[in-house]
Amino acid sequence: MEEFRVARKLISVVDDDEPVSRTTTLLIESFGFRAAAFESADAFLRSGQLHDTVCLIVDVQMPGMSGLQLQSHLAAEGCSIPVIFITAYEDKESRRRAMQAGAVAFLGKPFSDEQLLQTIRSALDKFSGEFGAGRNLISVVDDDESVRNTTTLLIESFGFQAAAFESADAFLRSGQLHDTACLIVDVQMPGMNGLQLQSHLAAEGCSIPVIFITAYEDKESRRRAMQAGAVAFLGKPFSDGQLLQTIHSALHHEKRGTETT
Repeated sequence: MEEFRVARKLISVVDDDEPVSRTTTLLIESFGFRAAAFESADAFLRSGQLHDTVCLIVDVQMPGMSGLQLQSHLAAEGCSIPVIFITAYEDKESRRRAMQAGAVAFLGKPFSDEQLLQTIRSALDKFSGEFGAGRNLISVVDDDESVRNTTTLLIESFGFQAAAFESADAFLRSGQLHDTACLIVDVQMPGMNGLQLQSHLAAEGCSIPVIFITAYEDKESRRRAMQAGAVAFLGKPFSDGQLLQTIHSALHHEKRGTETT
């Protein structure tokens, strides 16, 4: 399971049946993944774990928001976490709706250990395939070597290919521009700063999605960056999950741009 870089990926289980939730969570952890359990869709949404979750295992029938309603809610929010449904009640209409909405699988309880493992693997393949892990290059431009190194290692731990540059000029001279699917750039740097790099790329007709990172909150810089099309403007330090979710948004942005050209 090394190919999934499991140490940084969270599998969330949402099921109101505590014994099922507990045994499923223990089983997932036995595979080497991180797991978290929630008794309801609302508890999951309020948990703060949404952006750390790379695969969601959810019961179909639950009090309050059902599994299908949770799937619809996430889709409406633009959150494309792969979903695996589990149910003790076989319902062809629920299965049809779930799969039509993009679910990875619809498993009947009880399911075997191997069945769950294979389904999680399919979900993570979908996750990697959609976001280009291992194929798209994430370039990091930051004059702070420690930030540059830790951010690059973090990106690689997610399964993406990463390259680091100490300046905008080094990035532009690197020959990596056309391989870059997402650019993470510091706002304030010697020479060409992040906003100037964004403007330069736009002037060259290069529409790489840009994520800005900064240790100095500046409303005017944020306004200019976002107005010019930046995907996000993150303050340092940022969480692993926050960066991962932002990269996902950037790669979705890049994919939509490719499809419309």
